Amino acid sequence: MTSSPADEALLRGCRVLVVEDDFLIADDFSRRLAGRGAQIIGPAATLDAARAALGDGEDVDVAVLDINLRGTLVFPFAQHLEAAGIPFLFCTGYGEDPISECFRDVTRFEKPLSHQSFSEMVQKIARLVASPRGGPLR
Repeated sequence: MTSSPADEALLRGCRVLVVEDDFLIADDFSRRLAGRGAQIIGPAATLDAARAALGDGEDVDVAVLDINLRGTLVFPFAQHLEAAGIPFLFCTGYGEDPISECFRDVTRFEKPLSHQSFSEMVQKIARLVASPRGGPLR
């Protein structure tokens, strides 16, 4: 199944921070998102690397966050993104159970992503980026 030219450009110019500790998954997400036009920041495999990516002066439009990074939950970083007005979504293999109550309304995709789920994630990223800063991001 191939994507249309409109799909391939859907994220053109969008700066996406990928926070994922599994190299193969991070590489797959990065390549697939770049194929839709996104500029990839990272990927970051740890919270420190994710914070450094933001601290390096990189403008980030949206973040894709794995929930568990080698035993460390990503929620403190998610709170930082929320305070900075940077929208994000979760992509995890853990389901809803570990999600902090304050993030229950954040969109969550389950790994592994099918072609359909990836397309839905791209659509959601495009909507998040189009949302006004400070308004509802979810």
